[in-house]
Amino acid sequence: MLMTKLKSKEAISSLIDGTVFIINCHGCKEVGFPEEEAKQLQQELAAGGKVVGVLTTDYICNPENMKLRLRSHLAQIAEADAVLVFSCGVGVQTVAAYLEDQKVYAACDTVALPGFQGVTPLNYDCGQCGECFLNLTGGICPITACSKSLVNGPCGGTKSGKCEVDPSMECGWERIIQRLKAQGRLDILRCPAKMHDFNTDEATKSRKES
Repeated sequence: MLMTKLKSKEAISSLIDGTVFIINCHGCKEVGFPEEEAKQLQQELAAGGKVVGVLTTDYICNPENMKLRLRSHLAQIAEADAVLVFSCGVGVQTVAAYLEDQKVYAACDTVALPGFQGVTPLNYDCGQCGECFLNLTGGICPITACSKSLVNGPCGGTKSGKCEVDPSMECGWERIIQRLKAQGRLDILRCPAKMHDFNTDEATKSRKES
């Protein structure tokens, strides 16, 4: 269970170049989900003719459940220029892994939630960074997919796409690069200034201190 807050309107608008299919996840809304703010923003996007479809469900972080829910919406998703996901970072990563050829964007930031949060068998984890970088990295988290949590690219130790810390693990940055290359979006990594500021982000400092 994670807490989310909506990204700024400016940040979300900068992602939208055409139409979007919207996915809302309400699985953990009892913990923290910006439901009213998200609804208002989505109404504005729909009024502007930007939305081709909406799916509101729960626990999109569960891959099997998410696949079943999306099955009847695949035609709309193919029609859209991007998929805009209103959920925590785990949900965004799950959707991005399933829709590998589609641009999948996070509309929310996941904020630090102190204390024990339970144990789940999910495939993805969220670092609760306070400012989600999934929009710069093809829906693959550089914090949790990399053993060293590097935010500026792969280290010099990666070999044949494997991590030097854990050779059985795929290099997170190799995955990011290949995903963006397949989508024709490698240029997004030329100067990811936001990622260079990662260690000075106030929310990240708070997370480290908690």
